[in-house]
Amino acid sequence: MGLTEYRKKRRFDVTAEPAGAKKPARARTKKLSYVIQKHRATALHYDFRLEWKGVLLSWAVPKGPSLDPAVKRLAMAVEDHPLEYATFEGVIPEGEYGGGTVMVWDRGTWTPEVADVDAALQKGEVKFALHGGKLKGSWVLVRTRGAGKWAGDRKWLLIKHRDAAASTDDLTVSRPLSVVSRRTMAGIARAAGASARQLALAQAADPPRAPATASTGRDPARVPAPASTGEASRSTIESRPARRIASTRAKKRSA
Repeated sequence: MGLTEYRKKRRFDVTAEPAGAKKPARARTKKLSYVIQKHRATALHYDFRLEWKGVLLSWAVPKGPSLDPAVKRLAMAVEDHPLEYATFEGVIPEGEYGGGTVMVWDRGTWTPEVADVDAALQKGEVKFALHGGKLKGSWVLVRTRGAGKWAGDRKWLLIKHRDAAASTDDLTVSRPLSVVSRRTMAGIARAAGASARQLALAQAADPPRAPATASTGRDPARVPAPASTGEASRSTIESRPARRIASTRAKKRSA
């Protein structure tokens, strides 16, 4: 753990990302923080971060977390990040490491469900509970050691345990907004003055908007016509000449 690798990869005179405190953080007595940042860099992914010993332990989750215990999400371990990074939302300039739009998708606190977190990290199986705005309940990070390009200590799986918070709801689609600004990825990119390319990528990272009639459940093709604005209907207007002619003929016959 430490911020050496993190700092080597960034130019803090160019990017607005925090450099982090130079001195090691003192032991904290308050609850441990957790954050998930939706990040459209080279590819879209979700950065999953747990505070531990003065830094944010970090994993990149390509498809985002799943509330379904049957779904195992790949989580690639990346360099530790400073605690200040938990509040970072904006755009990393093009050409910089991780260049792209960053959203604070969820945040809260976490509670270890193991007696010794360091030993669990070393073993490769960390159980914990999340108390976030979107993610809650019991989870586990399990390191794999399979063959392939990403074999070894970097490859983990993020899995939801079966409890009251488990669900098949895809929160990356149903709850896509930032928990800080309530903005979409495109909204964050636009507000931060992103390049045209970064804005286009941010827009593509947002899930499609639901139809305006989704909340009513009505078929748009069957929506009733608007209420009368005070003008007569076409059928009424067209019937008036016929009624006037019939009235004139009746008067002539009575004369």
